[in-house]
Amino acid sequence: MVTDARPPRAPRLTEDEFGALYRRLRAGAVWAAGDRGALAALTPATVLAATREAVTGRTITLAAPVETRPGPDNPEPAEHRMSTRPGEDGSGGLQFATDSFAMNVHGDADSHIDALCHVIYDGTLHGGVSAGSVTADGATSLSIEVAGDGIVGRGVLLDIPRLRGAPWLEPGDHVSAEDLGAAEAAQHLRVGEGDLLFVRVGHRRRRAELGPWHAARERAGLHPSALEFLADRRVAVLGGDGNNDTAPSSTEGVAFPVHVLAIHAMGLHLLDYLQFEDLAPACEAQGRWSFLCVIAPLRLPDATGSPVNPIAVL
Repeated sequence: MVTDARPPRAPRLTEDEFGALYRRLRAGAVWAAGDRGALAALTPATVLAATREAVTGRTITLAAPVETRPGPDNPEPAEHRMSTRPGEDGSGGLQFATDSFAMNVHGDADSHIDALCHVIYDGTLHGGVSAGSVTADGATSLSIEVAGDGIVGRGVLLDIPRLRGAPWLEPGDHVSAEDLGAAEAAQHLRVGEGDLLFVRVGHRRRRAELGPWHAARERAGLHPSALEFLADRRVAVLGGDGNNDTAPSSTEGVAFPVHVLAIHAMGLHLLDYLQFEDLAPACEAQGRWSFLCVIAPLRLPDATGSPVNPIAVL
């Protein structure tokens, strides 16, 4: 049942409080300071262990269809253009249909993955790499190419609306570390080192039922303090069905605190604007909220991110 109740106000972080949290998380992520960041936790052993999560062989996409029409959350939609169509030139015999595609990767509608070069904070990228490594021709360090061999591991879905008995979290609401721990307990699992953690806030269901809105101004996401939960568990990836960051920001002077903490301090690749509306009921029916997950970004050597279609194998 949809409620009109306003979400609880997120506890505000001052600049000093955020700075202390940033330094604490960065100091604890020394193990993820290399070019691959937290993907360092995905060893051959963890990948092999993750394959045992596939029980039924059913595959489910975690990506939403690419949007090609403008909307309040998508003023620059992807462009899909047919280059040639069969019969266009009047000839017979062998023909090909061809098309082209262009996309604003870091928008507020399409599913994508953020590379470690995506966030510049205080003049540096993750691991202290100079921001000058991002040039007009692309990123010369920490581009999405570091995930060129794919990301494979145990996926875990924590369903926060399910925990709260709601269809979705309202824009402006936030997920706390306590929420993550409570969802773990309710779903009878434990997030562990090297897991690919996905957190559902119900953004896609709300969008489907009520229509798109200006998600850059208002959206549900994680509170910055929730990143301590991820740091404690040493997860390898964080993905959400929204932007992962709450808007308006709960941090004084920092518009995207979760992006700063996850990507810059902890070396976590972020997946934004996924969709879990097929996965969540399948997990519910199976009574298992973990699965084998395969993420394959495009091989874009100098790019700050990529469109992405993660696949859960149940």
